[in-house]
Amino acid sequence: MRSVRARAALGATVVVALALVGAGLAVLLVLRANLTDQAGLQAEVVAREVAGQLALDVPYDRLEMRTEEDHPVQVTDEDGRVVAVSKDLQAISGTGTGQVTPAPSPAAGSSAGSDDDDGDNDESDDDGRRSTPGRGEVDSGEPDFGNGTATVDGETADYRFATVRATTSAGVTLTVHAGAPLAAEQEAVGSVRGAMLIGLPVLLLVVAGVTWLVTRRALRPVEGIRREMAAITASEDLSRRVPEPGSGDEIARLARTTNETLTALEASVDRQRRFVADASHELRSPIASLRTQLEVGAAHPELLDVPGAVADTVRLQALAADLLLLARLDAGERPGRTTLDLGALVHEEVSQRTGDRIGAAVSVPESGGFEVTGSRGQLARVIGNLLDNAERHAERAVSISVRAERGGVVVAVTDDGAGVPQDERERIFERFVRLDDARTRDEGGAGLGLAIARDVASRHGGRLTVEGAREGGARFELWLPSAG
Repeated sequence: MRSVRARAALGATVVVALALVGAGLAVLLVLRANLTDQAGLQAEVVAREVAGQLALDVPYDRLEMRTEEDHPVQVTDEDGRVVAVSKDLQAISGTGTGQVTPAPSPAAGSSAGSDDDDGDNDESDDDGRRSTPGRGEVDSGEPDFGNGTATVDGETADYRFATVRATTSAGVTLTVHAGAPLAAEQEAVGSVRGAMLIGLPVLLLVVAGVTWLVTRRALRPVEGIRREMAAITASEDLSRRVPEPGSGDEIARLARTTNETLTALEASVDRQRRFVADASHELRSPIASLRTQLEVGAAHPELLDVPGAVADTVRLQALAADLLLLARLDAGERPGRTTLDLGALVHEEVSQRTGDRIGAAVSVPESGGFEVTGSRGQLARVIGNLLDNAERHAERAVSISVRAERGGVVVAVTDDGAGVPQDERERIFERFVRLDDARTRDEGGAGLGLAIARDVASRHGGRLTVEGAREGGARFELWLPSAG
């Protein structure tokens, strides 16, 4: 069963069915117990009326019994012999004896039962049976109850019997079994059970139908999202968005998150496409130049520009290295966890730049405390890219300084060039962006240095920003969290 609606409807129906069956059984049990208790109470009343007459020594043949109310009565003596029965009683069960014909017995007021038993009238028997009431008394304790059947005037039915003991003035203990019909209880229980058997399936069908409709209505936006996603997948048009319901519930949040994912995916794909296009364009120029020089050299060896070919090869190698590093960063490569001194790294990078057009002035306090955690090679690449950018735009001076600030270390690279316009200070960190379009490619580079520098800084938990310098040029600041 793969349908969510079907599973929800089935689950709700099963739960409701179990609840209704449990509740129905409880109702039937409680109803049966109450009606049985009422029948028992009626039987006890009849039994005590007859027992009261026996305690007053009313003769057996003059006992008043509720025969017209369908209450069968059976009276037995101490030996279990039947001494009196109600009118038209033809058969009985559940009272201890099935006899319905009175046996010859002394009258209730005769001397049956000797006085030798007087001392035992108020004591319990050795086997724990109920104590015998005193002479001329009815047992005031809780009567015994039991279910049985009786045939009265040819009709057999179920009865609730109550058993009450009475003692005559002569000391004869008699037991009265009086019954009350259970027909009303059986009829009521049967009616309720029949109503439940008819109503339960109908109610379960209603629950299943309502659950199906409600679930269908609730999941309708999900189906809309699915259809739109299928259409987006088929068309590969990432500019489309799934519909967002205005309910504000989980489905609306799912749609909103899906659209946010599509937006991020669209931006990533566009960025990847631009990257591939720009990379192809940037690689085409040095490759074409190198090929031209090699073809000229093959035809006219004396015209081969070896330094130019070497420069194009170096530029091509540097561009390939930049593209490879960007690919690794885009793939989620995590920086190393080496602890290094950023001041020492700055000194090392500046000392290796012996062929720069303008040498960088280094300002690093001797107090130290510039340790950071990350990849030594990537951070060295950031510092090198910042120095390359400053030297390319500087007129006479480039400076680099290191200082501690706000739980981190700041490396500032400043030049005295033309600076960066306010509205272009974020754009220069995009890939393949060069503000001076008139610049030659050899002088301007491919426009990847600052993009790589910011990406590496971000992956190290830092940031790279640019602002105007007091000298009139640009000031790039790299902030990295301290190793501590």
